[in-house]
Amino acid sequence: MTAFVLALLIGLLALAGLSLDGGLALASKVRAGGQAESAARAGAQALDLATYRATGTVRIDPVRARDLAQQYLASIGATGTVQVAGDVVTVEVTAAYRTQLLSLVGINDIHTHGRGAAHPQRGVSSVEP
Repeated sequence: MTAFVLALLIGLLALAGLSLDGGLALASKVRAGGQAESAARAGAQALDLATYRATGTVRIDPVRARDLAQQYLASIGATGTVQVAGDVVTVEVTAAYRTQLLSLVGINDIHTHGRGAAHPQRGVSSVEP
């Protein structure tokens, strides 16, 4: 009887650990995705004003875009990589979630990743009444 109760208790703890830490790891993944998207939007605001003023063409200044996205990541305490290709700013954020119950069985960290991309757009071009 004692062995059965012990096995049942261990199973319940494992299930609780998977539920709790799995849910919190999923929340960490969603947060990393939001951070990556916000950093990409910050970078996409770095317009090449000289080109815009001269030709009316909306283009990104790649150096400023990378700097703005990295500054945003630093301001929220996130780590990630920033790439600018053409007029698209792509940010990938990596985060490590420290487990609470799964650490009892040797799983100390769950690594999560988020990705976001943004490009500049003009405002609304036509409005219907």
